[in-house]
Amino acid sequence: MLNKTTVIQGQTASALLDQGLRTRIIPRLDIKGPNLVKGISFDGFRVLGTPNEMALLYYQEGADELLYYDTVASLYQRNSLKEIVRRTAEETFVPLTVAGGIRTIEDIREILRSGADKVAINTAAVNRPEFLKEAAQTFGSQCIVLSIEAKRLANGSYEAWVNYGRQPTGVDAVAWALRGVGLGAGEILLTSIDREGTAKGFDLDLIRKIGAEVDVPVIASGGAGKKEHMAEAVLGGKADAVSAAALFHYHYMKRVDTLYMSSNHAGLRMGQQVDEGNIDFLRAGAYSGLKESRYQPMAIPQIKDYLARQGVACRAPTRSDREVSGAPQ
Repeated sequence: MLNKTTVIQGQTASALLDQGLRTRIIPRLDIKGPNLVKGISFDGFRVLGTPNEMALLYYQEGADELLYYDTVASLYQRNSLKEIVRRTAEETFVPLTVAGGIRTIEDIREILRSGADKVAINTAAVNRPEFLKEAAQTFGSQCIVLSIEAKRLANGSYEAWVNYGRQPTGVDAVAWALRGVGLGAGEILLTSIDREGTAKGFDLDLIRKIGAEVDVPVIASGGAGKKEHMAEAVLGGKADAVSAAALFHYHYMKRVDTLYMSSNHAGLRMGQQVDEGNIDFLRAGAYSGLKESRYQPMAIPQIKDYLARQGVACRAPTRSDREVSGAPQ
């Protein structure tokens, strides 16, 4: 695991790239059953399509990593993503993190054998913190991500929640981040429950508070609605990586008139029937009316171009990335 990276004042993006200090762009794919879904503050899921095909497209577009999150795994005490992970690992060649329902050493072993590079652990770690230490000792800290779903309290502090943002714990999120790293977590996936799915921007205060306490990379998640939010998370929040879902999902979608998901990338058809969950969004072609939403969807290469212009160092999109997305040359 690389040491924690931050944007260094006074250095250009090119100089940071030369030093290997790149901000990672990580599409987040929340999964319920066979479907890619999206909600607001971890609730009210709308079916968007199927995860494998979107993951492949994001890989082709230049995503630095991919994040799969089983939305109901902890609730039902199981992770059902192994086959989805296996297929994605065969088709994509960037690091893949899997979150949701990771409760035992054997769970981790099975997910890694399926093709994942890392696992993100929340509920099981809060319930038994020593699990983090055991996992890091068994597989190495580079494989173990501490997932923190945090909710802001009236006094300005943050509480860690579990079970995919459904259950409060009474645990201070900042103190828990520090402890989790001490137990062996090599990275933190930090999601603001209040901002998740709202397109109002990341909780910069939350990111800064936790980033100041730990010496491992922090992935900011929850709230990205436009390109400016991605830059704010890095420049203002000092995040080491940024994860977004709807910001990317909505760019690559188009209206469909059947129960089959499609994409605006020529030649790509999801190929699986979307027959579970709330598909009204697909039929309408917009999440509560996409034109009226706060989101300003954008392709991954375009996001990277914008970040570079703001002085944020990230892996430049390749020519093939640009050709797929239609980003300016």
